[in-house]
Amino acid sequence: MLPLLGDLLGNPSGIHASARVARAAIDEARDRIAALLGAKSHEIIFTSGGTESCNLAILGLARQHRSSSKNHLVTVSTEHHAVLHAMRSLAEREGFELTEIPVDAQGVIDLEVFAAALRRETLLASVMIANNETGVIQPIAELSALCRERGILFHSDAVQAFGKITCRPVDLGVDALSATAHKFHGPHGAGFLWLRSGVSIEAIQHGGFHENERRPGTENVPAIAGMAAAAEVAVREASGKEKQARESDLRDRLWQGIRTIDPSAVRNAASAPSLANTLNVSFPGCDGETLLMGLDLEGVAASSGSACMVGSIQASHVLLAMGAPEDLARATVRFSLGQETTTEAIDGTLAALSRVLNRQARSLIV
Repeated sequence: MLPLLGDLLGNPSGIHASARVARAAIDEARDRIAALLGAKSHEIIFTSGGTESCNLAILGLARQHRSSSKNHLVTVSTEHHAVLHAMRSLAEREGFELTEIPVDAQGVIDLEVFAAALRRETLLASVMIANNETGVIQPIAELSALCRERGILFHSDAVQAFGKITCRPVDLGVDALSATAHKFHGPHGAGFLWLRSGVSIEAIQHGGFHENERRPGTENVPAIAGMAAAAEVAVREASGKEKQARESDLRDRLWQGIRTIDPSAVRNAASAPSLANTLNVSFPGCDGETLLMGLDLEGVAASSGSACMVGSIQASHVLLAMGAPEDLARATVRFSLGQETTTEAIDGTLAALSRVLNRQARSLIV
């Protein structure tokens, strides 16, 4: 990114020399990301991140393909709010019909329940590959196949999964796929939407002809270049088993340590297929906000659920949809591991958690 952060970088839509440098960087990044996906370059639409990518897919596809006989949308109750809120907005404000599929106690979709929700009027379904709070992986290829045989468009939010597991659209059978750079160690403020060649979409913003008239606005050139570089590293590492095995071992070490510290702790979605880097734990009788504040003071960065719920400690809609009681959902911490996480970091986290839990227990007694 550094060569593209100088004062002389031009607008990539211009025709002068510095503009051509910017345009070349975008074109190269598009080619590199397309190659990683086994896709065509024109199928990549650059956005500001995962939320915009999901909104563009949901709103753009629904509006473009709506007809008098196609007015029904399908999604899942545990989706990220970028999908859920977009779907609900279409239903509440634009007259679409919406079905939100339930999940089982492990957060997994039943294929028969999903199939039963698909109707003659269904035009679009959206299911995330891996949940951002629990890490639960859904059977996307099977779900998309059910849609494809019925002529229904299928979008998948790959924000949490891309760079951790294989997310090639051709293997998944999807029509659109969203991702964001900061989830695979790229810069904030850059993302992309892969849109299958031949599938039309309506722009949800206006003011320019960028991204083949699908997403107007001057591109964030340095961030896009950084995203492509980070994506190559992430996909290369995800293709091997070493990284996943390492993170899985560290996650299991963390969980075993938590069980020793607090035998009443509950590992959510414990038996579901999930990402190796995510551990979602509820601590019965504890206050989630106090736990997070205590961990933060100890130098441990954790979350109660989605990091997009800025400044709020709420009962996780994901856990509630899985049938967890509200008090347990409010007493939940999500631990996320990364490529820089070490055994020492896990042990330090466990020591910090023990101190925080002891303090909270004493405060409850007093």
